Amino acid sequence: MSARAVVGIDLGTTHCALARAELDAEGAVAKKVELLQLVGPSSLERRDLLPSFLYFGTPNEGALPLPWDEERTFAVGEFARARGVEAPGRVIASAKSWLCHPGVDRRSGLLPQGAPEDIETISPVEASYRYLDHLSEAYAHAFPGESLGDQDIVLTVPASFDAAARDLTVEAALAAGLENLTLLEEPQAALYSWIASRHGTFRSDLRVGDVIVVIDVGGGTTDFSAIAVGEAEGSFELTRIAVGDHILLGGDNMDLALAHIARQKLVAAGKEIDRMQLAGLTYAARTAKERLLADPSLATAPIALAARGSQLVGGSLRADVTQEEIERTLIEGFFPVVAKSARPVSRARAGLTQLGLPYAQDPAVTRQLAGFLARQAGAGGQTGSMLHPTAILFNGGVMKSARLQKRLVDVLGTWMDEEGHPKPRVLEGADLDLGVAIGAAHYGLVRKGKGLRIRGGTARAYYVGIESAVPAVPGIEPPIVAMCVAPFGMEEGSAPTEFPEELGVVVGEPVRFRFFGSSVRREDTPGLQLESWKESEIEELPPIEITLPAVGRQEGDVVPIKLAASVTDVGTLLLEAVPTEPVKDDERWKIELSVRAEQPAE
Repeated sequence: MSARAVVGIDLGTTHCALARAELDAEGAVAKKVELLQLVGPSSLERRDLLPSFLYFGTPNEGALPLPWDEERTFAVGEFARARGVEAPGRVIASAKSWLCHPGVDRRSGLLPQGAPEDIETISPVEASYRYLDHLSEAYAHAFPGESLGDQDIVLTVPASFDAAARDLTVEAALAAGLENLTLLEEPQAALYSWIASRHGTFRSDLRVGDVIVVIDVGGGTTDFSAIAVGEAEGSFELTRIAVGDHILLGGDNMDLALAHIARQKLVAAGKEIDRMQLAGLTYAARTAKERLLADPSLATAPIALAARGSQLVGGSLRADVTQEEIERTLIEGFFPVVAKSARPVSRARAGLTQLGLPYAQDPAVTRQLAGFLARQAGAGGQTGSMLHPTAILFNGGVMKSARLQKRLVDVLGTWMDEEGHPKPRVLEGADLDLGVAIGAAHYGLVRKGKGLRIRGGTARAYYVGIESAVPAVPGIEPPIVAMCVAPFGMEEGSAPTEFPEELGVVVGEPVRFRFFGSSVRREDTPGLQLESWKESEIEELPPIEITLPAVGRQEGDVVPIKLAASVTDVGTLLLEAVPTEPVKDDERWKIELSVRAEQPAE
């Protein structure tokens, strides 16, 4: 069945959203899709956003019915998030952050952490599939006779997602029946949404030479990207020129900070607060945070949850948070005024730690931003000690606070003044809740030739490690040369780049391929070989362990090959090893920089 629409999906850390645009309609625009979900044990409502929470019902709770599944015993969305206050051990949150955690097996049953024995834990991939499956079901309910899987899908991912996290996201989407799929970076989606909202007048808000920094602070992550405005043949040209690290820092950290304040007050009042109750306070803190940040005239807001074993209001645990605590803990703690020379602070880590997400060690978003701008100095041909943005586009739920926006604009303005550049202006009118989904759907129209496209390509340069052939020396491993196989900005779906140098691969036994990435080496060309580099320039990525089949050859043979490299449509780096003397037609081995690195060699 041919697609009737393009659908943008924002698979967010704390919220998911859908937007839809008719493919054949004249003057089609992307519009939000309201999503049916449980908001109470038996109460259904359509909401703009589907909270990215999954709740497993208790054995005595009975079904949590939906129109398309009357017997369902789990819930996705608003009700699931609400249950996190009272039953945090039965709720999965931040699945997206686990999806990009390279230190764990992301296909294993990790979630929910601290689950009771009656719950069968699931993987981050499975949790992501459940969110996408609910979106698919809600779409079919909203548009009878249509299937989400039959439409053109644009699914957004953080610009800083590595190839493994992208591949896992695609795996979850395929499991949900979403096969006609394109991935799009979230900051680009946010800018597409802003462009669409200007109804053709965006050219009056931008000028050639602009550098737009997208500051995306969501519930679980902080991401920075930079997009340059250029000109080609008299027309605007947008190019993504820089991408920051994937930083696990956002509204969830702020909620936890407020929960600790509430816990201290409750302990001082003689209350005992255990780990699970602290998790419940953290869920409850979100509402207090949003109320106090949105309304400075509001003196206090409560953080409360029912005391264990009590259904009475009088038995609840409650502590009020004040505006002064919001100012001191959230604004000055997470968005302090810092010098342009500030950098994220790292601390000595304990030898033993609980298995959990690799949260940012420094909670200051402003220091993270200073570090990003300094690392990207020189992007877009600029000079100076840091990248000089001329415009700011805010994205993410945390940035809905006008107070936090003002703090970031003021801090950036001070840095730019010291650098001899004007204070960046804010691109007004961004939809911080639905913008990514709407922008994704708009991008689907742009791919059909209906609008201005942002040039992006890979957010990093990629390298493969080549082991030098040297005599064995006790205690010293053979040196590794890093060969550039995909330069910064290599376009997805482009023709493979072939390398003339003859190399060798081992077949028939387990081998390890080492890969490296760099977000700052923008000038490296395919085939360039690096014998040494600064630690801050290049980072090693998870290796890929694989056994290349030895069909027609002896196990352990070193086969002369030449490499070809390309980037697939979903952003996966694909290496092809082509034998110089094949034993059969079209003989070649494929190595993808993807989640296969997590699997044992077959």
